Amino acid sequence: MKAVCWQGTHNIQVETVPDPKILNPRDAIIKVTSTAICGSDLHLYNGYNPTMKKGDILGHEFMGEVVELGSAVKNVQIGDRVVVPFTISCGSCFFCNRELSSLCDNSNPNAWMVEKVMGHSPSGLFGYSHLTGGYAGGQAEYARVPFADVGLFKIPDGLTDEQVVFLTDIFPTGYMAAENCQIQPGDTVAIWGCGPVGQFAIRSAFLLGADRVIAIDRVPERLQMAKDGGAEILNFEEIEVGDALKEMTGGRGPDAVMDAVGMEAHGMGLEGFYDQAMQKVGMESDRPNVLRQAIVACRKGGTVSVPGVYTGFVDKMPMGAFMNKGLTMKTGQTHVHKYLHTLLNHVQDGKIDPTFVISHRMSLDDAPHGYQIFKDKKDSCIKIVLKP
Repeated sequence: MKAVCWQGTHNIQVETVPDPKILNPRDAIIKVTSTAICGSDLHLYNGYNPTMKKGDILGHEFMGEVVELGSAVKNVQIGDRVVVPFTISCGSCFFCNRELSSLCDNSNPNAWMVEKVMGHSPSGLFGYSHLTGGYAGGQAEYARVPFADVGLFKIPDGLTDEQVVFLTDIFPTGYMAAENCQIQPGDTVAIWGCGPVGQFAIRSAFLLGADRVIAIDRVPERLQMAKDGGAEILNFEEIEVGDALKEMTGGRGPDAVMDAVGMEAHGMGLEGFYDQAMQKVGMESDRPNVLRQAIVACRKGGTVSVPGVYTGFVDKMPMGAFMNKGLTMKTGQTHVHKYLHTLLNHVQDGKIDPTFVISHRMSLDDAPHGYQIFKDKKDSCIKIVLKP
């Protein structure tokens, strides 16, 4: 089969690799009909995860048709259309029983690697390095799904791939990030980052009752999409964001703030230069410019939600502001399984059409070009769907 394979920093190639096989009675094989390039994939593309190996198959947003089932998988049948949550859940451990599927104790065979750095391991993830299990991803013609009796979510008739493929990651990620804001009626939420997750977070915040959403970015087409979704917009290259947020909220600050950027935030001035330099020499693994801004901007007693991916260590965090302002931080990889039914109902009821975020549709063979324009934000690229 064809698959998108990592061969080094800024080097991915579409290669012919062996078809996946059933390895466990709880496995399934799906024929991938739609997959997507995620902003998190760019962290791998840019070389920020040290546990990638040449030939690793990328991709954690994918769906398709069931073509083979292990003997223990009874919840779906061959021929069913399914989406696959990017977090791999066993369905029965302490965390899975509490709907914390991204913290599954049993799905990461390389948990020992993470424990050395983080103390405990999150769940396994598709196509996201050997730190999270080394599982082959879904940017391929076929994919093996472990714990398929838990992980496969059947799609009802009448919905297109593009309406549901983002249930695998960015839609529930944006929704959980908004839910983590603990939104109350009348609240104002400020969101840094108008990429795909930020776009779904904007719309989810309104679904959950936010009165105002203020979106922060610098890319014109992303800001316009945020505005189209009802947000007020700020271009951080044209205005001092902290001052603007104070002015827009009568000096109080937003009730909740969200870092939908993560470890590769683009800082301005001396602070931005500092983070770039520290990352290059290995003194910090992640650039937390947005997280610093969000903590300082948030109103006293407010909430900081962090869906943006961080993998290691950051420097110069304003812990004095965080503690003395009495802030709450909520974060984590997304518990996708928890949100699937709710979000599918929103799609079926017409409350949201997830296809709004798609800017490009490409074949699997065009994936290297897709990664390049997504990274460089060229050709008005916001979200790419690949058709194997």
